[in-house]
Amino acid sequence: MRGESNRTRTRVERTPDGRRLAVSRRISAPADAAWDVLVSVADWPDWGPSVSAVRGVDGRIEAGSRGEVRVAGVWVPFSIETCDDEARRWTWRVAGVRATGHRVNPIGLDRCEVAFEVPVLAGPYAAVCAVALRRIERLAARRPAGEPPSGDRDPE
Repeated sequence: MRGESNRTRTRVERTPDGRRLAVSRRISAPADAAWDVLVSVADWPDWGPSVSAVRGVDGRIEAGSRGEVRVAGVWVPFSIETCDDEARRWTWRVAGVRATGHRVNPIGLDRCEVAFEVPVLAGPYAAVCAVALRRIERLAARRPAGEPPSGDRDPE
């Protein structure tokens, strides 16, 4: 929407996984570019404040992908439960626990809303999501949709 500032919003909403906190931000980038940033594991350390590296998955995630993320120096297993390119939504489990959902909703050709779906009991994690959303906006605005991430990272 014209004139609307890009600010982070947090609200309770119903998702396919039940009631969640939706932490969202409208960004000035095409939905496909934002989606590429979310599903390309090479980008995760660039936007995820708690993720320093990823291993076990190359390129883009898909439903059933399994790997590990390094959080605070410790490798933690993850599995992608759902990943729907058409709906632009994916969910995962981290260390066997259902974690955040991720989604992108188009708003015209060159804008979209990116949202994290956070379990209600993990409300303080919304602050981490707000940082991630600002980083995703920066990354998506610099990369046309379909472009690969900037480079491979060594997980060690």
